[in-house]
Amino acid sequence: MDSLKSRIIAAFNRELDDEAAWAATQEAVGMLDRGELRCAEKIDGEWVVHQWVKQAVLLWFRYSKMEVHEVGPYTFHDKVPLKTDLAAQGVRLVPPGAIRYGAHCERGVVCMPGYVNIGARVGAGSMVDTWATVGSCAQIGKGVHLSGGVGIGGVLEPLGAKPVIIEDGAFIGSRSIVVEGVIVEEEAVLGASVVLTSSTPIIDVTGDDEVIYKGHVPARSVVIPGIRNKRFPAGEYGTPCALIIGKRKESTNRKTSLNDVLREFAVAV
Repeated sequence: MDSLKSRIIAAFNRELDDEAAWAATQEAVGMLDRGELRCAEKIDGEWVVHQWVKQAVLLWFRYSKMEVHEVGPYTFHDKVPLKTDLAAQGVRLVPPGAIRYGAHCERGVVCMPGYVNIGARVGAGSMVDTWATVGSCAQIGKGVHLSGGVGIGGVLEPLGAKPVIIEDGAFIGSRSIVVEGVIVEEEAVLGASVVLTSSTPIIDVTGDDEVIYKGHVPARSVVIPGIRNKRFPAGEYGTPCALIIGKRKESTNRKTSLNDVLREFAVAV
């Protein structure tokens, strides 16, 4: 692995000839595809970004050639082929959904007509629902539900930037958007149409005083869209925020705890 890392870094800095650089890139992206590498992982409770793996993804676009790919009646013209051997991997992909080569989906993943981009990872038993998209290098945990139309952003550059991370057991409501390296921690629930960027105020309003988070949603939080007033030279206007209105109970049965919290807080999903 150290040798591959050194070759990728050298290739990225144009210190290898094209043939050697392309060979190293193919090796690294093949390992990403098989789940032997990942762009980010949790180590000792903290998410660590592997910059050289993101470099490998970028190198793919530098050295790969545009090709025509035909799948039944569909014709694609792209630099990245589609993922193959889905049956052997235990992954269900419903047409016209697409999982690109270099993305890894663990056993039991269901991808409706959605999209999973190169470098992304989707954990076992997770659902990518209709028209949901998982961007480059995004990390989706086990047992996650991405509802219809959810947009999970891709983060390739800057190289040290965290990708979007959705931890195990989280539920992301329809048409929600999570971008710019935001982390949604374990078993959190986002209601429909929540938009989270790195600068979005995520305000816990469950206590006497508000508590503001940015860049991450605490574990088991229940989040809905909100508006807070902000004064500008031209007047006072409502600006978007997200509101933490409660907590999902810890439970060995995630489905029961999710249904309970959706009913308790009347969260639209």
